[in-house]
Amino acid sequence: MPPSATRILVASFVGTAIEFYDFYIYATAAALVIGPIFFPPGEPAAQTLQAFATFAIAFVARPVGAALFGHFGDRVGRKATLVASLMIMGASTVGIGCLPSYASIGWLAPALLCLLRVGQGIGFGGEWGGAALLAVENAPPGCRALYGIAPQLGAPVGFLAANLLFLALNFGLTSEDFAAWGWRLPFLASSVLVGVGLYVRLKLTETPAFAEALARAAPERVPLFAMATQHWRATLLGTLAMVAPYAVFYLCTVFALSWGTSRLGYPKTTFLLFECAAILFMALAIPLSGAAADRFGRKPVLLSGLAVTAGLGALFGPMLGSGEGAQVLAVLCLGLFAMGWIFGPMGAALPELFPVRVRYTGASVTYNLAGILGASGAPFAAQWLAGWGGTGAVGLYLAGAAAISFIAVAFMRESGRSSI
Repeated sequence: MPPSATRILVASFVGTAIEFYDFYIYATAAALVIGPIFFPPGEPAAQTLQAFATFAIAFVARPVGAALFGHFGDRVGRKATLVASLMIMGASTVGIGCLPSYASIGWLAPALLCLLRVGQGIGFGGEWGGAALLAVENAPPGCRALYGIAPQLGAPVGFLAANLLFLALNFGLTSEDFAAWGWRLPFLASSVLVGVGLYVRLKLTETPAFAEALARAAPERVPLFAMATQHWRATLLGTLAMVAPYAVFYLCTVFALSWGTSRLGYPKTTFLLFECAAILFMALAIPLSGAAADRFGRKPVLLSGLAVTAGLGALFGPMLGSGEGAQVLAVLCLGLFAMGWIFGPMGAALPELFPVRVRYTGASVTYNLAGILGASGAPFAAQWLAGWGGTGAVGLYLAGAAAISFIAVAFMRESGRSSI
């Protein structure tokens, strides 16, 4: 008996929510505690840059995971691959929560931290593409973008869960206890969430599109090679299209959190509340843009969001740099709403760029290559740019990322009316 639409969408959503939670607890910890705990004593700014460098490592590993899991997802099937990616991500996250500090084991601490970040990146690299395909390949005609928002909603929900947990710990613990052991609890809690995700996903069957393709012909021997040689244009345009949403998200979350608590003098709890409020605007924008993309097409929705993001670049620096609470909160809400408006249709738009035989590989590699360009170095670059030219320079960085993605989307084909 085929699974119901509700079970499919829940499985797509739950897995990505857990993996985004895992990824975001590290992002939040990198902004708050990773530097002093895992690196030698020194200037706080230098420790923050070192923490952001470890943050970037997982993004470099994500395309490796995308190629690895994409290979098996296109040859063996979506279900087994999604289960494996969730387990690897969860094991790496729990490992970070158990890792001794620099004060305990010296340079072995950051070395092991980097290794576990690679594990997180590999696990995450195989997650999103499979979850998006699970939703989109089971969608009825005319509803692919709306079904495709299921994995996209995992991002704000995972982020909200991560930040609310850190917020509760900051309210309930002293600064000393939080730094000593409290920050580890969100990482250890991942083990429970992964168990829930595995329970849901083990009850799934293969998507109809993959089953039909397998019945017609043997799968590609090396899907990555087929993608690179036959679908390089789609890979390039899809990768560049995702640069801006990645950039705006991590500038409004990781960089803004670090800047707000260190340079603007906000208490951690206050700025985490700002972030939690702003992420609700992202969660609102995702279903709105998904529905709009099914009605009007993918490109008009994406181009409108990217145009707004480019304009936001002019506001980002002055509003964040003002330090005034209302302006800081407003620019975070605007930025994350714009991000959600672009991010929502991507759950369908990226898979639709590729035929079913290489779709897992193509969507996963495209999505995660964009993470290297748009996200991996964004907090590091923004920290450096802000120190050099103030937050206005960070706004220019954001506008540049939006321009790159706008041009890429303009050259993409409209895929909303075609069958997959």
